[in-house]
Formats: sequence, structure tokens, C-alpha cells
Amino acid sequence: MNYGNRIISDADVMLGKPIIKGTRITVELILRKLSDGIDLKELLECDPRLVQEDVLAVLSYAADVISKEQIIENAHFG
Repeated sequence: MNYGNRIISDADVMLGKPIIKGTRITVELILRKLSDGIDLKELLECDPRLVQEDVLAVLSYAADVISKEQIIENAHFG
């Protein structure tokens, strides 16, 4: 998915964190909600401006960011 038309970063909005275009909803917030177990339907009901394509764009963006990270051997996360 091309997330470029849905995910933006603006230094004047949310301190430049990546957000869903036209909102103050951060990529981080969507990822945290999903990792907490919220389902897509519930997530979309939280804000009527949010659509399924926004959530898919967040996942695509996150995958691209992670793919460019350096792997740390024997790292322990948690």
C-alpha cells in the first residue's frame, strides 16, 4: 500500500510525529491500540474520520520503518 497520501509528518502538528493526514491521530497511537487488542471495528468507531485504509497505511508505514532498522544481536525487548 502507498501510505504517502495518508501518513504525513508536520513539525507544527504533534511535534512532527507521523500522523494520519487531516487528523492529530498518530501512527504510534494506532499501533498501540492494535497491540492492546482493540479490533478494527472498535478502532474505527473511536473517530469517524478514521477509515480502514488509514489503519492499513499505518501498518504499511510501520513495516517500512522496521525494515530499515538495524538488527541488534541478542537484544532483549520488554
